[in-house]
Amino acid sequence: MVTFLIFLIACGAAATTGMVFKPGQWYAQLNKPKFTPPNWVFPVAWTTIYLLLAWVGYRLTLIPGSEMVLALWAAQIALNTLWTPVFFGAQRIVAAMVILVLLWLVVAAMVVLTLRLDVITGLILFPYLAWLCVAAALNFSIMRNNRAS
Repeated sequence: MVTFLIFLIACGAAATTGMVFKPGQWYAQLNKPKFTPPNWVFPVAWTTIYLLLAWVGYRLTLIPGSEMVLALWAAQIALNTLWTPVFFGAQRIVAAMVILVLLWLVVAAMVVLTLRLDVITGLILFPYLAWLCVAAALNFSIMRNNRAS
């Protein structure tokens, strides 16, 4: 239980960037794609993903040979934490896109390696990877549609 709480605290720390660097007026004025989810979807999706990530981290600590995947877990939470202040805080859409691509690659590698260790734990990561696909499509569309921003 303590191990799960440690992973949950790490996810909570990542989530706090969303409270510190809010979308605000700048984001509201951006030209966003038609497939942009309603604002209420984002906190629901991220809360679910962070709970699943904490559970995945905990489960990985129980699996022998999971050191590499746990290192990837640490890398993804660092990249995840970095994206929000870069996108919303610094308003650097291109830099945020680079971070998101790296994050997607790390999570994809994490999914593949986790599936080899434990199928259930690997499957728990699929909603995260799917949401990162949505986030990447949004970030890319915003980058393309707001070149002067």
